[in-house]
Amino acid sequence: MITTVSLVAFGGAIGAALRYLTGIGVLRLFGHHDFPLAIITVNVIGSFLMGVFVVLAAHRGLTHYSPFVMTGLLGGFTTFSAFSLETMTLVERGQTAQAGLYILLSVGLSVGALALGLIATREILA
Repeated sequence: MITTVSLVAFGGAIGAALRYLTGIGVLRLFGHHDFPLAIITVNVIGSFLMGVFVVLAAHRGLTHYSPFVMTGLLGGFTTFSAFSLETMTLVERGQTAQAGLYILLSVGLSVGALALGLIATREILA
């Protein structure tokens, strides 16, 4: 158990550093934009890599690397990849209504919770 947690933590540190470096790279390539180009780039790349790893792990018997790669590395790079994987799992199971609900609730509630956190904290600090 401690080894698995260590692998997740190590992968997460690498993923977070890669997210930061990717953001810097996007900023240097395209300059500053009001649109969050760096974040969407990281989300798309992370989701693509999650898809690649899931198939390779299943076909090549590499699922034992999942805590390091999926939870740690890609989770540290972008949690959007896990969201994308859960959505596609529901779709592939034929549970498209649940997938749609999951998308709406995940995005809607997460953005709503962030807004609530902003508002509440601003009120407390005002």
